[in-house]
Amino acid sequence: MTYSLIEEFNPMRKIILAAAVAGSALGLAACSETAEKAGETADAMAADATSVVEDGAAAVEGAAADATEAAGDAADATGEAVEGAAADATEAAEGAAAAAEEALTGEAAE
Repeated sequence: MTYSLIEEFNPMRKIILAAAVAGSALGLAACSETAEKAGETADAMAADATSVVEDGAAAVEGAAADATEAAGDAADATGEAVEGAAADATEAAEGAAAAAEEALTGEAAE
């Protein structure tokens, strides 16, 4: 009878091979789950980025509307001030003309 180490360890090789295959399968399963989670995370990050961009655009639009309204208010105030100044200048000119006329009329009467 011949004694062979290879034949005696064949069951052990099968166990090691089965363990290696099981380890590989578990590793692939773990990686595929991680890939799914990574995909979900990437989708969530993209959605967050989109909402941040939309919020920023809304803020810019709001600021532009506020600036436009403020410019309109400033223009209205300036127009009112110019109208008031024009009315005051007209009134002063009329008063000066009346005073000048009285002065001329008064001088002519003396």
